[in-house]
Amino acid sequence: MHKVAIDPQAAQALAEAVGEALFARDPASKALGMHIAEMRPGYARMTMTIRADMLNGHQSCHGGFIFTLADSAFAFACNSHNLNTVGAACTIDYLVPGRLGDVLTAEAVEQVQAGRSGVYDVTIRNQEDRIIALFRGKSHRVGGEVLSSSGNLV
Repeated sequence: MHKVAIDPQAAQALAEAVGEALFARDPASKALGMHIAEMRPGYARMTMTIRADMLNGHQSCHGGFIFTLADSAFAFACNSHNLNTVGAACTIDYLVPGRLGDVLTAEAVEQVQAGRSGVYDVTIRNQEDRIIALFRGKSHRVGGEVLSSSGNLV
């Protein structure tokens, strides 16, 4: 079996274009104030600042918002190869609370691709580089591309 050589610059440009296109049509991530900090093939780093409306009764960030940040970074990383991919399963471990005003960064890293499945690890840190949560997601490719070969949304 031959492995096809992929031009690293082309793969990087494609990952960035896919990230931009997906973010443009992602009202959930935008509404929560998320931003893409970096996109690479199999990798995404996203940020989100904890707002007052994200706090729970303990005055810490509701776990659902932390999960959503991790899930968004996971989604961007697993679609970065321009193949339509969805989440199939995931887990999260909350380690320390996020607080009002914290800037959270979710770093999603592809661990393996096997056929139509992949595994990604996401580490969520605050602005002090303290790990807030660890997330692992399993992806499934569903067919088709995010962008056509002409660069348009499919």
